[in-house]
Amino acid sequence: MPLSFLTADRTFEAASESALPYDDRERWRRPYRPGPWRVGLAALVLLLASFVLFSAVLIAVTGSVSSAGAILAAGLVVIAGALRLLRMGVWVSGRGLRHVGFLVTRTVPWARVLSVRTVQRPVRWLGLPRTVQGQALALVRGDRSAEDTPPLLTTHTLDFLGRPAAFDRAADTVEAWAAEYGGGRG
Repeated sequence: MPLSFLTADRTFEAASESALPYDDRERWRRPYRPGPWRVGLAALVLLLASFVLFSAVLIAVTGSVSSAGAILAAGLVVIAGALRLLRMGVWVSGRGLRHVGFLVTRTVPWARVLSVRTVQRPVRWLGLPRTVQGQALALVRGDRSAEDTPPLLTTHTLDFLGRPAAFDRAADTVEAWAAEYGGGRG
């Protein structure tokens, strides 16, 4: 079976014979990469989980199997938390817009989305109670105003802290998805 490569004597149309995974518009995808702060924090949490799991093995070897089981369960909860931390963010597909938080996931179908726009307003710094002036990507739904819904993305989250260009690219991508599918046009 010959492999198709893009060469100078082939056209672009001939090279795109098979659909790539990112061509599927019905598949949920994050329109931006997780930021270095989010990945670094998840790596530290996974390092902590490795110590917890190692202690579970040591406790099991010394004789207390029930205590080792409890520590093993705690280590698995820490791993699940790190994985959930990596999944947090905004996801889009042809069906709607999904905002994944640490404990709660909200999905809004495109039919209920009027617009998505970038606004200048006070935003929470790293999700803490402290607010700073920044930009936020606000969702305007048919049943609520932009002030009633939490922002989808802000310039001061783990993904975009100190990376304003990455925030602008991500906001533009989500706004393009909303312009294409929003308002029941999808």
